Amino acid sequence: MNERVPGKGPGATRGEARPLKVRLKKARSLSTSSQKWLQRQLNDPYVARAKREGWRSRAAFKLIEIDEKMKLLRPGLRVVDLGAAPGGWSQVASQKVKAEDGHGKVVAIDLLEIDPIAGVDFAQLDFLKDDAPAKLKEMLGGEADLVLSDMAANATGHRATDHLRIVGLVELAIDFARQVLAPGGAFVAKVFQGGTENSLLAELKRDFTTVKHVKPQASRANSSELYVVATGFRGRQD
Repeated sequence: MNERVPGKGPGATRGEARPLKVRLKKARSLSTSSQKWLQRQLNDPYVARAKREGWRSRAAFKLIEIDEKMKLLRPGLRVVDLGAAPGGWSQVASQKVKAEDGHGKVVAIDLLEIDPIAGVDFAQLDFLKDDAPAKLKEMLGGEADLVLSDMAANATGHRATDHLRIVGLVELAIDFARQVLAPGGAFVAKVFQGGTENSLLAELKRDFTTVKHVKPQASRANSSELYVVATGFRGRQD
């Protein structure tokens, strides 16, 4: 019989056998890139672990690792999760701030609907709208202590273009964070290595006392994905 593992995901158990590597039979209906993606998903240990422990996505482990290194989440904080679908980061944040017990608050924002998550309030809206910051602060009951963004722009296949698009998305998330963060707050966002990291860091350093890059082990080894972590928000400038 499987036993619930305390301190892990919503449905974590122990006693499962180690999964064998799955080989995908070629399907004419799938492109080569789609077949490679599906093969990778089927054999990704973090995907399997997320299913066992009840997380919405493997991305949950990235935020868990980031928080273990940076100590960002604690009971009572008000947290915003931008581009939250399918909800893995919101799940982690809710548990860490004890939102379900009423000690903290988590608001998830996305253009797509997501299934309800314990302790998380969901807003289906575009965070770029002029009234989005005010709506968010109303839902939180005040300013945010932490803004999270695991968003990534849809890939075009052209590396330079894709990099500029993700940087542009991060810059929009930074601007939103400036409008909703309380002094001393923090910001976490996905970025990719590609030559513009220094300019992004310089922009963040104007508004935050400490800015660092973190590469979680849960990020795939062949991915250029990084996370920027900015703490000590100085407050909005006139």
